[in-house]
Amino acid sequence: MAQMGFGGIITKPWSERKRSTVQIEQGLYPEAAKIAGMNVILNTPDALPSGGQYPIEFILRSTSDHAQMLEIANQLTLFANTEANTPGQAPVFYFADADLKYDLPQFEIEIDKDKVAAMNLNLTDVARDLGSMLGGGYVNRFVNDGRSYRVIPQVERSHRLNADQLLDYHIRGPQGQLIPLSTIATLKQTVQPRTLNRFQQLNSVKIFGVGPSPDQALKKLEAKAAEIMPPDYSIDYGGQSRQLRYEGSALWMSGALALLLIFLVLAAQFNSFRDPFIIILGSVPLALVGAMLPIFLWKSTLNIYSQIGLITLVGLIAKNGILIVEFANMLQEQGMSKVEAARRAAATRLRPVLMTSAATVFGHLMLIFVTGPGAAARNSIGWVLVVGMAIGSFFTLFIVPAFYVLIARDHAKDRHLERDSAVLAVPASTTLAK
Repeated sequence: MAQMGFGGIITKPWSERKRSTVQIEQGLYPEAAKIAGMNVILNTPDALPSGGQYPIEFILRSTSDHAQMLEIANQLTLFANTEANTPGQAPVFYFADADLKYDLPQFEIEIDKDKVAAMNLNLTDVARDLGSMLGGGYVNRFVNDGRSYRVIPQVERSHRLNADQLLDYHIRGPQGQLIPLSTIATLKQTVQPRTLNRFQQLNSVKIFGVGPSPDQALKKLEAKAAEIMPPDYSIDYGGQSRQLRYEGSALWMSGALALLLIFLVLAAQFNSFRDPFIIILGSVPLALVGAMLPIFLWKSTLNIYSQIGLITLVGLIAKNGILIVEFANMLQEQGMSKVEAARRAAATRLRPVLMTSAATVFGHLMLIFVTGPGAAARNSIGWVLVVGMAIGSFFTLFIVPAFYVLIARDHAKDRHLERDSAVLAVPASTTLAK
């Protein structure tokens, strides 16, 4: 049964919707292209706020003139709308265009300097007369019935409705006579851009567009630009494309900072630089590999939600390693060997490790099975945490003790050194007492 949606639009229930947004866009573009005189752009807003208006924003930068840059931009735009889309395959671009357009009509008054000199006129006077008639500048004020009004000299509106009327204006000659402007000037019609944009202090032209995969679209533009761009040109990105190119590696930077923070905290907790390596190397890598399995198996994307899940998983899985290493150190201090301490710690800490892992897995399990609007975001976080925690916890019980035996400090040697120092200290104290 249909439902009344936002703005009075009839919508289907979520359970009856079978097509994704990408499939809907692909179906609407052929119909939108049939509308004459209109360029229809279909775009799905991002789930999270981001800069820019379009998912694809490719920027050309150079010190060259904008007119020269427009030639390169038109080649890239033509490539995006034709050659980039392979027949028989999913399109790379639904739409692409450049923000630089020479479509603003402009009329220029070209003054013949020879005629001006022959008529004993002055270019400064001609420019001043034209400025007074067309400029609309503020001169002064006058008072009428107690009210102050601005004085703005300008030709009446009926005499400046089109450009051809400019040649009917008269300018003042040397002896006060009026001379038609058409005697010394002609009109030239040109087109100019509406805006001349700059990006990071350089002239720029932005190529924007829409496509199912912004990353694939940008790769196509980058490859084509490398073929046709002169040496003094460079490329940059804006909006969502800039986030994709420059902030796409933020996951690895955040992961590295998270591991560094964990390492420093554990080093302070255990008063050792070896024990943090045992925890990080023994538990984190396998957990991350397990968390990535659903992404590779179902060919999903590593989106912002799964990235958040990976960062969270690093902290959760490190806790299991802390339980084993801390207890093993305590057993060594009580006189147990390193191998026996690692084995006993893994067996004794099995229950708290399983409890922590089970709480995490079952606590996030519902994120996997949730359906409806927004389910994709919850599924991404759920799969990463559930699978990563399950696999990581299983291998933690075996890998962490093995790394402990290889890397951890042998506290038995410390006990022998303390015993020997205590034995040596007894005769010295006895001699001093005598």
